Amino acid sequence: MTGRRPVLAGLALALLGGPAFAKGTAMEEIDPPFGMIGKMKATPGNRDALVAILSGGTSAMPGCLAYLVAEDHEDPDAIWITEIWDKKESHAASLALPSVKEAIRKGRPLIAGFEISAETRPLPGASFVKRD
Repeated sequence: MTGRRPVLAGLALALLGGPAFAKGTAMEEIDPPFGMIGKMKATPGNRDALVAILSGGTSAMPGCLAYLVAEDHEDPDAIWITEIWDKKESHAASLALPSVKEAIRKGRPLIAGFEISAETRPLPGASFVKRD
């Protein structure tokens, strides 16, 4: 059985987000940017439902510069979540948002566990290239 604290932390990692990439946001601000990357396992057969919860209701997260949920190519129940925030405090503050709390409530039963997570410091000059 997964403990409550890791479940909440991991789900929060996945749920916090905003527009995939905000335009016009400087990454060189005084507060260093904050990133998180994690691998989450859905209960067998529930990856799509978990992805839908993680992807919904996360478009208005103040300070979130990027939020990406990706399927693991080899594991049909695993997903990877990548987030970039303007600063660590914005990430922490988002945990109090009603939409995040509700997504945690809905998603918790679909989570089998968390395999890995890491905090990162996004570097200025890195870019995302959208391909059609």
